[in-house]
Amino acid sequence: MITKEQIDRINELARKSKTPEGLTEEEKSEQAVLRRAYIDSYKASLVANLENTYIVDEKGNKTKVQRKGKKA
Repeated sequence: MITKEQIDRINELARKSKTPEGLTEEEKSEQAVLRRAYIDSYKASLVANLENTYIVDEKGNKTKVQRKGKKA
């Protein structure tokens, strides 16, 4: 789970990257790590939400949402 402080840091680095001075190499790598953590957290939240989702047909039957099979 990503924290409020991490989101604030992501935003701070994004603002700094738009300035003439830009980001140092260390800040760029920190930004990449924080962005990946944010994306992973977002995806995990979405998957958890979908795992608890049901489709109800016109007859009132509930069907759990299934993952699509991977195509070859």
